[in-house]
Amino acid sequence: MEHLEFLHFIYSYFFCGSGEDSLDGLMKHRCPLTPSLSPRKRTTSQSKTEPPLLRTNKRTIYTAGRPPWYNVTGTTFKEAFVIGLCGGSASGKTTVANKIIEALDVPWVVLLSMDSFYKVFSKEEQELAARNEYNFDHPDAFDFELLVTVLRKLKKGKSIKVPVYDFTSHSRRKEWKTVYGANVVIFEGILAFANKELLKLLDMKVFVDTDSDIRLVRRLKRDITDRGRDIAGVIKQYNKFVKPAFEQYIEPTVQVADIVVPRGGENFVALDLIVQHVHSQLEKREITVRSALASAHQGQPLPKTLSVMESTPQVRGMHTIIRNKETSRDEFIFYSKRLMRLLIEHALSFLPLKPVSVETPQGTVYEGKRLSGKRITGVSILRAGETMEQALMAVCKDIRLGKILIQTNHDTGEPELHYLRLPKDISEDYVILMDSTVSTGAAALMAVRVLLDHDVQEDKIFLLSLLMAEMGVHSVAYAFPKVRIITTAVDKKVNDEFHIIPGIGNFGDRYFGTDAPSDWYESDEGMDY
Repeated sequence: MEHLEFLHFIYSYFFCGSGEDSLDGLMKHRCPLTPSLSPRKRTTSQSKTEPPLLRTNKRTIYTAGRPPWYNVTGTTFKEAFVIGLCGGSASGKTTVANKIIEALDVPWVVLLSMDSFYKVFSKEEQELAARNEYNFDHPDAFDFELLVTVLRKLKKGKSIKVPVYDFTSHSRRKEWKTVYGANVVIFEGILAFANKELLKLLDMKVFVDTDSDIRLVRRLKRDITDRGRDIAGVIKQYNKFVKPAFEQYIEPTVQVADIVVPRGGENFVALDLIVQHVHSQLEKREITVRSALASAHQGQPLPKTLSVMESTPQVRGMHTIIRNKETSRDEFIFYSKRLMRLLIEHALSFLPLKPVSVETPQGTVYEGKRLSGKRITGVSILRAGETMEQALMAVCKDIRLGKILIQTNHDTGEPELHYLRLPKDISEDYVILMDSTVSTGAAALMAVRVLLDHDVQEDKIFLLSLLMAEMGVHSVAYAFPKVRIITTAVDKKVNDEFHIIPGIGNFGDRYFGTDAPSDWYESDEGMDY
């Protein structure tokens, strides 16, 4: 490995583009051993949530939404299935991970890389790393405490923040990446099996076994072209740290693996076995929520956490207009907006206030009130919940807004999470969760669970809706007894299709002037679900 001819062959073959296979042919071009490097690329650790759109060489996959991961009590029922991928440096772990993701063809897959969890280096350690004299393959180089904490939360369905490691500066970036919503977690790293607490979190352990010469060639190509290193430094680091660490810490962990995959991503038989097993495990974890909600809580008194606006003649008159199927779209929008504004004003009266003294222009003191908390954030359940944002912004200056898209799967009848965008640090806020109508409460239940997964306190969540069915009120209150439920009216019945009776119709279609296709449904607002 240390001979000049071998190094020159490796460099010429991969970086000079000679196009000739023989060493003699490659030597004609005599590329310098230390390449003339372009400006360094900023390459970072790769931990990510797979996007809804996944392209393969054969097809484009539009992934489905995330089905319920909790039961009717609102507690997490099924944990994410965690696959651990271990193997030497440049063994092809990421390639195997991507092949598994492609073959699984399931939504909400998270790829978590151990490279994200290198420790914060001291100045001396950074200098050693810059000289290729720091051992990145030793267990002491990783922040296992943080890694275990993050993976445990992710497995339980919580939102997590993952550090981003910059390989060119050998440092952890200031910004961290938020990851949420995992049905399957693929965790890959050279020391993925080296920690006992980590092993407890892995449902399946896969060791990627690749020939050492191939791993060296791949590492040379990666570190020189992507990470701005020179060939001599890469070889030095490999012989001094990488190879000994593999023999001492990585190779022995093959004994704990459930499956060993020789040849990495090209071993389609092994990959197929992995995918079959994961699918069978996911099927065992399926759960139905909406049907269970429909049969629960019948005949129970309405909860104390429910607040219904007083049915004044004005409020009842507006309900008469928007419930009337003959009402024009303009009239429907106008009176819906009036009700929304009244509902928002009513809801704000439940926020905790603290006494405060201010001085008036006349020089006297006025004893008043001020919000007891950091701030308020509004979150709408798309599509129709978004119609309430304007009323909220009209009475809450500079309020932050988030969005959650929940749709009903026509085949299963279950709500599915398709998209969410929440403001940063929402865990510290009072959250006003908005949906136009709530019938069974299935979508509202999912939205509240999402907020709790992002560490929002349950007693700081206010669920607002123009119209609710008793069933939906009971479902939310039973699962989340600290959530404040606020509405302008509660109807008693829900029919076999989960429509509120007498109801209001499809609020989104009436407001936006659209007609929903027969095979497509929205959240609880879509058809009064």
